[in-house]
Amino acid sequence: MEDSQTYIESGILEQYALGLLAPNERAAVEAEAARQPAVAQELASIQLAFEYYADAHARELPTGMRDRVLSKVLAQVALPTPVAAAPVASAGLRADVDALARPQPAPGEAVVRPLAAAPAPAGRSRMALAASVALLLSLAGNGVLYSRWQNADHELVAMQGNQNRLAANTMVVEKKLGEIRQQNEVLRDAEFRFVALAGTPDAPADKARVLFNAKTRRVYVDVQHLPAPPAGRQYQLWALNNGKPVDAGVLTADAAAGERLERMKDIASAQAFAVTLEPVGGSASPTMPIQAMGTI
Repeated sequence: MEDSQTYIESGILEQYALGLLAPNERAAVEAEAARQPAVAQELASIQLAFEYYADAHARELPTGMRDRVLSKVLAQVALPTPVAAAPVASAGLRADVDALARPQPAPGEAVVRPLAAAPAPAGRSRMALAASVALLLSLAGNGVLYSRWQNADHELVAMQGNQNRLAANTMVVEKKLGEIRQQNEVLRDAEFRFVALAGTPDAPADKARVLFNAKTRRVYVDVQHLPAPPAGRQYQLWALNNGKPVDAGVLTADAAAGERLERMKDIASAQAFAVTLEPVGGSASPTMPIQAMGTI
């Protein structure tokens, strides 16, 4: 399993906070947060930062606007049939259905037809036809409005998703910029002493340097050349105080590759620093040959 710092910098916590992970990936993140307090703390910070970002950039619609639009659409879809037109249209439709339902005479049979009813007044027929056409046009218009409202709602959801992804990218970039600013401050701070670590006969090409501030006890490592550690191993920094090694922390994969300065554990006093290869997670005392070493 990756160490907590590498896991935090992988970007998976931001994806979890945005709900972009599959269920099995979310479960893995939750398990990692339960296993490592540093991951749980970082996840809580990211979720809180997203909430602040959303509050700062939110654009709320006017109060009740969405409800008013939906109410109008649904009200138009449910328009009642005109009172004057309903009986005539219903009666005509029923007559057509009854005519189709009657049994048809066999060939040669005499057809007995009922006496035709008196035709409806021409004015009433025209009114019924006009009412039917108006109803059909109204229903068609309501259908178009409802379809457009649905499309607008889907577009709004898509825009919100894009905004969330943009917020995640912005958070990652701001985090990287913060790290660069911090590294620049360390490099320019005259209180830090640079301790060059040279490779030993076991690893002559290895090279790194330690930045140590005796006043604040802060320690940083700047790797210049260390080969990728084998599986199950991790580089660990030691402060040598009166000849006794003191654990100064393990290096993450990015720091070991020389991609950035890495903050290590605070050290009260030291006369030298050394790097060894240890099991993942570090050791209480050095167990492997020294890779690089330097004195203050």
